[in-house]
Amino acid sequence: MRAAAALTFSGAVVEAPPCSPGGAAVALYQPQWGQVRNMATLKDITRRLKSIKNIQKITKSMKMVSAAKYARAERELKPARVYGTGALALYEKAEIKAPEDKKKHLLIGVSSDRGLCGAIHTSIAKTLKSEITNLSNAGKEVMVVGVGDKIRSLLQRTHSNYFLLTFKEVGRRPPSFGDASIIALELLNSGYEFDEGSVIYNRFRSVISYKTDEKPIFSLETVAGSESLSIYDDIDADVLRNYQEFTLANILYYSLKESTTSEQSARMTAMDNASKNASEMIDKLTLTFNRTRQAVITKELIEIISGAAAL
Repeated sequence: MRAAAALTFSGAVVEAPPCSPGGAAVALYQPQWGQVRNMATLKDITRRLKSIKNIQKITKSMKMVSAAKYARAERELKPARVYGTGALALYEKAEIKAPEDKKKHLLIGVSSDRGLCGAIHTSIAKTLKSEITNLSNAGKEVMVVGVGDKIRSLLQRTHSNYFLLTFKEVGRRPPSFGDASIIALELLNSGYEFDEGSVIYNRFRSVISYKTDEKPIFSLETVAGSESLSIYDDIDADVLRNYQEFTLANILYYSLKESTTSEQSARMTAMDNASKNASEMIDKLTLTFNRTRQAVITKELIEIISGAAAL
C-alpha cells in the first residue's frame, strides 16, 4: 500500500497524491498568503499614513518658502521691467530687422536649476524645440544657449548638437544685473557671430498665470547695417558697440527677473496643490485604517464568542 507523502513548503502543508504506476509525483503548492491577498494590514496602512504626513510637512514648508521668495521677486520685478522696455526702444524706433540672406540664428532659453514648479521648464523646452524645427526647415543655422540646468537636461537627448553654451547655478539666489552681464560677456566672447536671435522666457502675469514669451536680439553688424538708423545723429562704432552690449545684458536681466517670479509663483501653487492632495490621501487612508481596525476587532470577538460557545 502506497502511503501519501507530506511535502512542506514555505506556505501550507500540501498532501501529494499516491504515485500512479509508471507516473511521477506531482507537488501542489498553495502559499499561506493566498487567502489574504489584496488586503492591507494595519501596519502597512500606518506606514503609508506616516509617509504621506511627512511629505505633507515638506510640501507645506516649501510653499511657505516659495511664498516669501515670490513676494521678494515680485517687488524686484517692477523696476526690472524698465530695463526690458527701454532696451528694445532702439529696435522698435529704428525698425531693425535682419536681412533675409542672413542665416545664423541664436536662441537663448531662460530657466533655472530647480524643479517642483509645474510646467515652467517644459514650456520653455517645447518652444525651443518648435523654433529649432522651424528655423532649420527654413535653411538657417541655429545655436542654443541654455540658462539653467533644466533646459540642458530636457534637450540633451534630442538637441545636444545645437548647444553653444550652458549656464548652471541659476535660481538658487535672486538674479542680479551682474549675473546677466556675465552671461552676455560669455556669449560675446564665445566667437559665434550670429545675425539675429531670440530670448525665450516665461513672462509673469499673475500668481496663477504665466506666458512663454520671447524678445529679439540682434548682432552689432545687423544693427549698424539698418537703413533706419540714420534718424539718430552722432552714433559712431564705439557708441553703438557699447550700447549693443548693454542692451543684451538688459534683455537678459529682464528675462531672468520675469522667469524667477514666474517660477516662484508656479512652485507656490504646485506645493499648495500637493499639500491638498496629501490631505485627501490622509483622509482616505484614515478611513481605511479605521475600517480595517474595526474588522480586526470584530473578527477577534467572533473567535472569542465561538470558542466560548464550543465549551
